[in-house]
Amino acid sequence: MDGNGEELTAQETALYDRQIRVWGADAQRRLSKSHVLVYGIKGTIAEFCKNIVLAGVGSLTLIDDRVASEESFSSNFLIPLDENVYSGKTLAELCCDSLRDFNPMVRVSVGKGDLSSFDEEFFSEFDVVVVSCSSLSAKKLANEKCRKLSKRVAFYTVDCRDSCGEIFVDLQDYSYSKKKQEETIECHLKYPSFEEALLVPWRELHRRTSKLYFATRVIEKFEEAEGRSSGEVSTADLSGVLKLKKELCTAQSLNESHVPDTLLERLVANTNEFPPVCAIIGGILGQEVIKAISGKGDTLKNFFFFDAFDGKGIVEDISNLNPLK
Repeated sequence: MDGNGEELTAQETALYDRQIRVWGADAQRRLSKSHVLVYGIKGTIAEFCKNIVLAGVGSLTLIDDRVASEESFSSNFLIPLDENVYSGKTLAELCCDSLRDFNPMVRVSVGKGDLSSFDEEFFSEFDVVVVSCSSLSAKKLANEKCRKLSKRVAFYTVDCRDSCGEIFVDLQDYSYSKKKQEETIECHLKYPSFEEALLVPWRELHRRTSKLYFATRVIEKFEEAEGRSSGEVSTADLSGVLKLKKELCTAQSLNESHVPDTLLERLVANTNEFPPVCAIIGGILGQEVIKAISGKGDTLKNFFFFDAFDGKGIVEDISNLNPLK
């Protein structure tokens, strides 16, 4: 029995038999009762949605009011190639239609609206909130609203540019169990919010902190200063981005070599997602959400970075090492 005293149905038990053998009936029950919100849909999010729908979450709500275009399906396999099918429909509507075919037992629906306009009551309907394709301020605001709720809502942001990807995780005060040899150990982690993590001075981070962390922050700040949407930069903006990098490094007392010009050039020149990287980032995000819902296994704290150029995935714990007054 789960917290609500509800058992898996015979149909669920049969469909998820292999998963139950891996992570147990209790974990599957929690998944089957969970409600996930996804805001902003590109290739990485498409991979993530496929994974959690196949895993058997209770419901998935998609929000992305942008109208689909030919460019949309370059990395998003959920969008049909036939223009007669996708013409005039929003990304959320198209992806919803495709995802329902993956697992009819999962309730997939479409919502509408701007991320910044949703109030706390709206977010209270969900157990997990995943945000992509959004501005820096919108991500901070959504995270803050989730944190004000009486229940714990797991919050994630994910973005992929060129062959690089970033995941941010906020599970607030999170307890989970893991097995060590023959023993089950209870663990506890305290996560900072997105805004709190970004307030940690760069000079206080360890010298081997991922260069992608700094490069992503520079581009986010540039987009915010210029009033751009997420990913709305091009090679024409490179000089402005490099100028801002210099200013930020000076203000943060960080050597400019930690934010290579070549890396910034890559991220600015090609904001489209690289499909193989979408599969990697989307797969990892799916695993993390499943662990957070089930309460089993070590979770990421609190950033994950991947760069296909070196094939490395790096976890960075960027917390309030020296909280600002």
